[in-house]
Amino acid sequence: MRNEKFSTLRALLGTTLLAASCHAMAAGGGAAEQAANYPDRPIRIIAPSSAGGGIDTLARLIGPKITQSWGQSVVVEDRPGAGGIIGSAAVAQAAPDGYTVLIVAGGYTVNPFFYKKLPYDTMKDFERVSLLACAPNMLVVNASLPLKSVKELVDYAKQHPNGLTYASSGIGTTSYLSAELFKKMAGIKMIHVPYKGAGLSNRAAIAGEVNLVFSAPHEMIPYARSGRVHALAVTSAKRLPLVPDVPTLAESGYPGFDVNTCYGVLVPAKTPKAIVDKLSAKFVEVLHMPDVRKQLEGLSFSLIGSTPEEFTDWAVKDTARWQKELQAIGIKPE
Repeated sequence: MRNEKFSTLRALLGTTLLAASCHAMAAGGGAAEQAANYPDRPIRIIAPSSAGGGIDTLARLIGPKITQSWGQSVVVEDRPGAGGIIGSAAVAQAAPDGYTVLIVAGGYTVNPFFYKKLPYDTMKDFERVSLLACAPNMLVVNASLPLKSVKELVDYAKQHPNGLTYASSGIGTTSYLSAELFKKMAGIKMIHVPYKGAGLSNRAAIAGEVNLVFSAPHEMIPYARSGRVHALAVTSAKRLPLVPDVPTLAESGYPGFDVNTCYGVLVPAKTPKAIVDKLSAKFVEVLHMPDVRKQLEGLSFSLIGSTPEEFTDWAVKDTARWQKELQAIGIKPE
C-alpha cells in the first residue's frame, strides 16, 4: 500500500513538473517570439518635459531615425509637470512590451530625495536601456539686470536677500539642483519659481518674468548673442567650445562645481531583456549617425550611448552623489 502511495505521488509530481516545464517553455518561446518580431507596431516616446527642452530635442532628433530604420512610426508625446514625475509615472504603468519608451533627464535619479511618495520606484519600476548624452547648464540673467559676471550677481544677491527670482523646469531637475548648489556655495538667498518644463522656464527668464535661470546652453546662446540675456557661466568642469568666452562656475570662484544634465532611455520593468537590448542597440546606432552626432554636438551635448548595464551603474553612482550633495544643502523630501 505504501509503495502504491509513493508511486501515485511520483506520478502526480511528474505530471505537475511536466506541466510547469511546458508552461515555462511556452512563456519563454512567447517572449523570444515577441522579441524576434519587435517592433511590429508604432512606438511611443514619452518626453516628460515641455517642448523645446533637452529631452524633447533628443526625442525629436532620434525618433525619425528609428522610424526610418525599423519602418515603424515613432511618436513623441510631451507630458510635462512635477519635475518629470507625471510622464515617468505613465511609463511605469505601461505594458512592458517595448512600445512605450521614456527619455529622462538628470532629475530621474534624485526625485526620491524630494518626494516621500513617488507613484513609482525609480530603480525597480523601470529597465534602463541606454545613457544617451550629457550637457551642462548655463547660468543666464535677464538683460534688465546690469550683471555681467558671477561676482556681480553674488554681490547683488547679498545686498538684496531674496531679491532675485530664479526659474527651474521643476523641483529635482538639474536646473533646480544647479541653482540650489550655487546658492549654498555662494551663501546667497533667491526665490525659486518652478515651471512645467525647460521651455517654459527659459521663456520666463528671457521675458523677464524671473531674473535668472540655469538652462541648456543651446537654448540660451541665441538670446545671449542677441543681448536679451547675459550668459555668466557654465556648470561643467570645462568651458564649452561654442561659447569659449563664458567661464565655468569653478573658474568664477566655486572650485569643484560640476553639474551636467544627463539623458537616458527607460522602459517599464519586466520588459523582456531581448527587447531592452534591441532598443539599446538601436538608440546607440542612431546616436552615432554622422548627421545626428553633428547636430547634437553642435547643441553642446556630449554623446555617450551606453549599454543597459552601464546606464544602471551610472544611475546608482549618480543617486549616491546627489544624496550626499542634498544632505549637505539641507534639502529633505516632502
